[in-house]
Amino acid sequence: MMLATSLLVQQVSKVPVMSRALSILRNQAYVNGKWIGARSGETFPILNPVNQEVIDCVPDMDPSDTRNAIDAANQAFKDFRKTTAKERSDLLRNWYNLLVEHSEELAQILTKENGKSLAESRAEIKYGNSFVEWFSEEARRINGEVLQAPIRNRELLLLKQPVGVAALITPWNFPHAMITRKVGAALAAGCTCVIKPSEDTPLTALALANLAEKACIPAGILNVLTTSLKNSPAVGKELCVNPKVRVLSFTGSTAVGKILYQQCAPTMKRLSLELGGNAPYIVFKTADVDVAVTGAMASKFRNTGQTCVSANRFFVEEQIFDEFVEKFLTKIKNEIKMGDGCKDGITHGPLIKDSQLKMVDDLVKDAQSKGAKIHCGGSPQTELGPLFYAPTLITGVTENMKIYNKEIFGPVAVIHKFQNEDDVIRIANDTPVGLAGYFYSQDISQVFRVARNLEVGMVGVNEGLISCAEAAFGGVKESGLGREGSSHGIDDYVDIKYVCIGNVRH
Repeated sequence: MMLATSLLVQQVSKVPVMSRALSILRNQAYVNGKWIGARSGETFPILNPVNQEVIDCVPDMDPSDTRNAIDAANQAFKDFRKTTAKERSDLLRNWYNLLVEHSEELAQILTKENGKSLAESRAEIKYGNSFVEWFSEEARRINGEVLQAPIRNRELLLLKQPVGVAALITPWNFPHAMITRKVGAALAAGCTCVIKPSEDTPLTALALANLAEKACIPAGILNVLTTSLKNSPAVGKELCVNPKVRVLSFTGSTAVGKILYQQCAPTMKRLSLELGGNAPYIVFKTADVDVAVTGAMASKFRNTGQTCVSANRFFVEEQIFDEFVEKFLTKIKNEIKMGDGCKDGITHGPLIKDSQLKMVDDLVKDAQSKGAKIHCGGSPQTELGPLFYAPTLITGVTENMKIYNKEIFGPVAVIHKFQNEDDVIRIANDTPVGLAGYFYSQDISQVFRVARNLEVGMVGVNEGLISCAEAAFGGVKESGLGREGSSHGIDDYVDIKYVCIGNVRH
C-alpha cells in the first residue's frame, strides 16, 4: 500500500511517515493469501522509537481472527505436506531472491520501527536472509533411515514428516531474522505457519509476507497476524490452546516462555523456546586485550544492548582489569554515535520503548546510589529523543545491587574483577539461565576446559559475534528448548514415523 510522507503524532488514524519508494510496505494482516483488517475494524499505531512519530497503523487482531488464520493454515497444510522437497526448496529460493533484491527497503522499514541504525539493519537483513537460503538447501536433506531389522522378512524404516501448523511468536529486537529463522525451517519441513510478530515491529513481518506472496508461496502457507499489546496475551493463548496448531516456536523472555509452556500442555504441542540470557563475558589474563575489547563492543552494544546473547556480565582477571576498562572506555567514547538510525554516521539508536528505558535507568541509579562507579553515561540522553540512553560503563557493582545478576537489555556494561578460573566459572554459572557465554584466552588447555564448563548453549571463544545460519542457536537451563538454525533447526518441525513392514519375501 502506498503511504503518505508525513504525519503528526496525534493523527494515529491517518497513514504514515514513510517514503513512497517503499513499495513492499503493507499495513494489513496477511491471512490465506489475502490482505485483511481485523474483524473488529480496530487498528493500533506503530511508533518510531526515535521520536514517537506514528509510522503507520495496522489491524488489531483478536482470538477470532487468530482462529481464522489457524484454519487457513490447517487447510493449506493438507496439500503443502504432499509437496516434494524440491518444490519447497524452490519456493524458499524464490523468496530468498526477492529478499535480497529488496534488502535496502527491508532495512529502511526495520530501522524506522525498531530504531537501530541502518548499518545494523542491513546486517540483520543479510543475516535473516541467510536462513531462507540455508533452509532452501536443507529442505532437500530431510532424509529418513533404513534400519537393520532384528528378524528376517522384515524391513524397518524411519520417515520424517511435517508436524503440521506452526505458530511462530517473534520479538521486536530482531524482527526480520527471528521470523526467517523459524519460517525457513518450518516451510522446508512442509509445515504451514501463523506468525505473530511483536506489537512494536509488525511492519517488517508484513513486508516479508508481501515478498513471500510475490515469490508465489501459496495461500495459507504463510500467515501474519498483527496485534496490539492489549490483545497480544489472548492471541498468544489461542495459538497455544488451539489443537490445530501442532508446534509453537517463541523467542522472548523466560517469564513469557513459561506461560506459553503451560498453555501448550493440554494439547501436547511440540515446543521451541528461545528465552532470556544473562551472558558472561570472561577475559583471562592470557587474552589479547585489544581483541577482547573489540569483541566486547560488538557483543555488548549491538542493537543498543537489546540482544538476548549480549554480553551482560563482564569478568576481567585482576592483572589486566585496569587496562581492559581503560581501553573499553576509550572505544565507547570514540566509536559510538547515537541518534536517528536513518542518518549518516549514526551507529546506535534508542531503546524500543519507555518501559525499557525506565528499567535500564532504574538499574543504573540503584547501583550508583549503593556505591558503584559510573565511568561514562549513566543517564537518558533526552536531547536526542525520549528513548535514548547514554552508553554506560560501571565498575564496583556488588551483590546488593539490582543490576548485579539482572539481564539489562540496554547499553550498560557492568565489569567485575576476578582472581582465578574456578571462581569466575562458578560465578558465571550462578544463574538459572544459560543462553550464550564468551571468554578470551590464548591458553589452549584453558580454551577447551572453560568451553566445556560454562553452562550455556553457545560459547564464543575469542569472538563476540557468534550467530550464523550454519550454527545451532539455543540455550540450556531456563534459556529454552530446542535449537534454531543449522541442520538441527528442522528437528522441531518434523515427526519421526517408524514403519515396520513384515512378511517380506526375499
